[in-house]
Amino acid sequence: MHAATGVRWALGVSYRGSAYNGWQSQPDGHTVQDHLERALSTFADTRVSTVCAGRTDAGVHALNQVVHFDAPVRRDAFSWVRGTNRYLPDDIAVQWSAPVPADFHARFAARGRRYRYVLLRSPVRPSLEAGLVGWVFDDLEIEPMRAAAQHLVGEHDFSSFRSSECQAKSPVKTLRSITIERRGAYWHFQFDANAFLHHMVRNIMGCLLAVGSGRRTPDWLLDVLAARHRDAAAPTFAAAGLYFAGPYYDATLQLPDRVPVSDWLP
Repeated sequence: MHAATGVRWALGVSYRGSAYNGWQSQPDGHTVQDHLERALSTFADTRVSTVCAGRTDAGVHALNQVVHFDAPVRRDAFSWVRGTNRYLPDDIAVQWSAPVPADFHARFAARGRRYRYVLLRSPVRPSLEAGLVGWVFDDLEIEPMRAAAQHLVGEHDFSSFRSSECQAKSPVKTLRSITIERRGAYWHFQFDANAFLHHMVRNIMGCLLAVGSGRRTPDWLLDVLAARHRDAAAPTFAAAGLYFAGPYYDATLQLPDRVPVSDWLP
C-alpha cells in the first residue's frame, strides 16, 4: 500500500563527509543536505525540504543522520530509500525510512546524540583510511585520558569547548558518557550527550590527546571547564575521524539507531 500524501517521514542517512561543505545547505549547493534534497525532489517530482537531527561540519561523516520531511506524494517506505538513492552520489545513501507522527521533529524529539572518533596512532600518516581517521604520531596512555574524560561527564557549562561560530542558545549540556578503547594502532572514542555544541567533540579530542601524550595532566580538564573560555582548551582536532553515530529517540517511535555501516567502522 502507498502511504498518503501529507505523511511525515523520517529517513536515516549515512555519508562520507570528505567531499562536502558540511551538512547544512549553502549557496554553492555542495553540501549533504543540498544533495539529499535534490535527490528527494527529483524522485518526488516536486520540491522537498528536510530537517536534520544534528548538523555536521565539512569533513565529518555520519552513520545514521536522521532527517524528517513531509511527503508531497504517495510512496511506499522502501521506495523512499531506493528511489532517493538512485539520484544520490555514491558517498551518500539513505539507509531506512519510516512514517512518524505529524509533530515528530528530527532535532527536537531526540533524547540524545552519539559521536564516535577513530584515531590512528602511527609514525606514518594514514593512506587507505585517509580522510576517515584522525592521526597522531605521539605515544598515548589510555588511563590518563580516561581519567580526564570523567571530569567532563555530567551537566556542565562547555563554553571552553565551544566554537565562536556556535549558535546554541546555552553552553550547558549533559555529557552522559565518554568511552575510550584501543584496537591495535586505532583508538576509538565514543561520546553520548543530550546535545553537542559546535566543534565540542573535536575540542574535547584535542584536550584528551594533550593528556594522553603527557603534555597535560588529567586534572587540567577541570581548569579548562572552569575557565569557560575557548582559549583555555587545546586546538580543535581534525574533522577526518569524526562520525555522527546518530540521534536516539523514544522507543515507541521504533526508529533504527544502528545501520549496517555501524558494524563496518574500524
